[in-house]
Amino acid sequence: MSISTPADLAVFARAVEAGGFSAAARTLSLTPSAVSKIVTRLEDRLGVRLLNRTTRSLDLTPEGQAFFARAQRILADIEEAEGELTRTRSAPRGLLRVQASVAFALHQLTPKLPEFAARYPEIEVLLSVSDRPADLLEEGIDLSLRIGRLPDSSMVARRICDIERVICAAPSYLQRYGTPRRPEDLLQHNCLRLFNQPALAHWSFNDPGAPGGFRTLEVFGRFSANNAESMRQMAMLGMGIVRLSDLTVGEALQSGALVPILTEYNHDEPVPLQAVMPPGKHRLPKVTAMLDFMIEHFAGAPWRAARKKPARRARAAPAPSATPRAKAARANAAPSPRRAATRRAR
Repeated sequence: MSISTPADLAVFARAVEAGGFSAAARTLSLTPSAVSKIVTRLEDRLGVRLLNRTTRSLDLTPEGQAFFARAQRILADIEEAEGELTRTRSAPRGLLRVQASVAFALHQLTPKLPEFAARYPEIEVLLSVSDRPADLLEEGIDLSLRIGRLPDSSMVARRICDIERVICAAPSYLQRYGTPRRPEDLLQHNCLRLFNQPALAHWSFNDPGAPGGFRTLEVFGRFSANNAESMRQMAMLGMGIVRLSDLTVGEALQSGALVPILTEYNHDEPVPLQAVMPPGKHRLPKVTAMLDFMIEHFAGAPWRAARKKPARRARAAPAPSATPRAKAARANAAPSPRRAATRRAR
């Protein structure tokens, strides 16, 4: 049996990534019929169908999925070998696959991509946006942005900065229901929560007398979501108090759409934002270019620098219990204090 050439593998992989022969042909400077013939020739050589073709899309067969994953790794190895030989004397170029969390992609990386594109015109970026940890080898990812500490692995990691958590609310909410002065005041307020991560309903506060120097308070509220972006929107609409990463709410804090509260009590819980790469890929010129670009722009956590500038803070409203109408409003906004619970961090 004859052996498939790297060129055939590259055409097949690009057809899968582009979702069709016509889209792949445009990027490969080929005709759609030429792309189709190359894929058909590959299938004939292997004796299996790799793609199910319809008029609107291409779908991988089970055999095609396995072959596509192997083809990606083979092409990446070839590209890495070529990069090793040429990195000192060539401009960064080629397809760069980047994976990033929703918050980082939306609020930080995407707005900077035009500058990256102008600086490196020969790099093509494929950005995958997901909060799901990607299998870098299986999915052919060159560089992944991950928040949190990483398990031991063979991956190469480079710390970019730390992400911190912030407690904040919209001025309209604080004007209507008052500004909490102590952590326990949150038990009388509507706190927004991620229902798919119950542990994050326990908000951390500095406490020198507690083990580890902080304690936790379980908060409650009428509204919850499984996505931080939705919670940010809820908070900006005045629906409650939220505790999210400063990466997510940094722009809203800078504009005044949200204001930080309980800053003297809140435990920031810093966690690292890291660039993670498969072994060897961190030496590729295109990967090095993106890594250096991210460190240049994000090492100083610009969203936090903007937040810590002197800003007008929302004034606390009078306690809303002076009238029956105010009491009813607070009852609608906040859960019963009897449901709240506190626990000390172990």
